[in-house]
Amino acid sequence: MKHALAVVLMLIALPLSAVQPDEVLDDPVLEQRARDLSKGLRCLVCQNESIDESEAPLARDLRLLVRDRLVVGDTNDEAIAFIVDRYGEYVLLRPTVTGSNWLLWAAGPLMLLLAGGVGFGYLRTRQSADEPEMIALSDTEKNRLAELLKDE
Repeated sequence: MKHALAVVLMLIALPLSAVQPDEVLDDPVLEQRARDLSKGLRCLVCQNESIDESEAPLARDLRLLVRDRLVVGDTNDEAIAFIVDRYGEYVLLRPTVTGSNWLLWAAGPLMLLLAGGVGFGYLRTRQSADEPEMIALSDTEKNRLAELLKDE
């Protein structure tokens, strides 16, 4: 019974953060800011996990870097800007809509509009196309068809 309970508890366990006890700051306000910032930064190893969730060594280094920046007095924006300057905008889980990124943000809706326009144009040309001309079977073709159908 104990083993079954342990298995059930492990299956329903929520994902925990990967922050190690030695990373936690003494100031709870700074620690909360660091946790909030870490949730918005991508682990460059795992790629679809935040550094707060990732156990990769690089994610740990980034978590420590965020905390170091906050301890020296950086604002949240300054700490994020420092990391983006160092690692590029890919480190953000929610990239900004500035610079060349606006094209990436607009690509989905633009492709949808383009596909809708192409589909509409295709349907319009099909409606205006002439019906294909039906050619009647010759007498020999009719006789051959009758023979084939009679054999079955």
